Amino acid sequence: MDQIKVRGGKKLKGIIEISGSKNATLPIIIASLLTERKVVVRRVPDLADVRTILELLTFFGADLNFRSGLNGKILEIINTNITVKKAPYELVRKMRASVLVLGALVARYGEAKVSLPGGCAIGTRPIDIHLNGLESLGASISLEDGYVKAVAKNGLIGSEINLPKVSVGATENLMMAATLAKGKTVLFNCAKEPEISELGRFLNTMGAKILGLGTDKITIHGVDELIGTDFTVANDRIETGTYAIAAAITGGIIKLQGAQTNHLFSVFDILSKTGVSIVEDSESVVISRDNEILPFDIATQPYPGFPTDMQAQVMALLSLASGSSIITENIFENRFMHIPELVRMGANITQEGPTAIIKGVKKLKGAQVMATDLRASVSLVLAGLAAEGETVISRIYHLDRGYEDLVRKLTNCGADIERVAGI
Repeated sequence: MDQIKVRGGKKLKGIIEISGSKNATLPIIIASLLTERKVVVRRVPDLADVRTILELLTFFGADLNFRSGLNGKILEIINTNITVKKAPYELVRKMRASVLVLGALVARYGEAKVSLPGGCAIGTRPIDIHLNGLESLGASISLEDGYVKAVAKNGLIGSEINLPKVSVGATENLMMAATLAKGKTVLFNCAKEPEISELGRFLNTMGAKILGLGTDKITIHGVDELIGTDFTVANDRIETGTYAIAAAITGGIIKLQGAQTNHLFSVFDILSKTGVSIVEDSESVVISRDNEILPFDIATQPYPGFPTDMQAQVMALLSLASGSSIITENIFENRFMHIPELVRMGANITQEGPTAIIKGVKKLKGAQVMATDLRASVSLVLAGLAAEGETVISRIYHLDRGYEDLVRKLTNCGADIERVAGI
């Protein structure tokens, strides 16, 4: 199994081109199932999660062409010959986002069968909200041998649905399903993440009629069919935040090409309060730090609050702050599994339930550590960049799920980092 080795202590300096958004790309690819016309998606990040979704669409019968372009990968999709409406466990278990095919398949074909996704390393993420919402749209839901079966032979019917809990996945699944439902659907208590708005804009270019994107009330007027489109995915805000912390934690200066601060305001606001310099223009953001890292308290919240996907990275930064910080995790119950690994590197962090108390130390030291999930693994890379000596990170397949060309991008900024083949 491959490992990443980092020899820290170098101030990073250079330019990093931000890739297309992973969390927007995945539902966009799935939403292509809603039409038989050709769909072109540009700036698709070449990630393990993307490859998993493409494998699933190929299994359904999609005709795909994933090729290099001038500004990232281009994906061409034609879903004319979809013959399979079942998502097997072997594919769904690799990535929970696969459950999003449920809404698209039942909306277009009147039936779908999707394996239950099972547990998740960062906490349980039940799909009850998805299923109850589809039932409200007229689908008949049943559970058979570990699979969810949804049937709507006469099509879905628009409805008013009040989501009992803010859920990104449920908002996306029901929004996709409602585009081909008869009549009007109103979703209340929607998640407001930018990736949902990006999905909505993609669907609208296909002829959908979706209003209220970016708010907690989304209205969808169903249409008879959707058409093809040519769409460019927005840049990845979590990748932007991660590399911003790479500059901050090493005391370097990095220009994040294509990055913007508007969808990551909560993160950049906190970085500025910890002593990080942020200079933005129309096409990039320059991150640098000359002074000590100041402590700060954080609580993760649904968007526009501080994102749970940036919690581990900021914890690595605050482990070197000149004082004590508190991080409260309000989204996932098991998203502190990086704490023991950071402690192995010399961090002073204690956990009390959903709260982590971080007492800043003067330096971190390289160690052998193990990644537990996507964002935890990159937090260990960040810590390794700032640590004395060598840090060896195992189970880096998590990184492959969400960071395109991470080693190359950091190497280009002067990091001493390499990927080595495991035994």
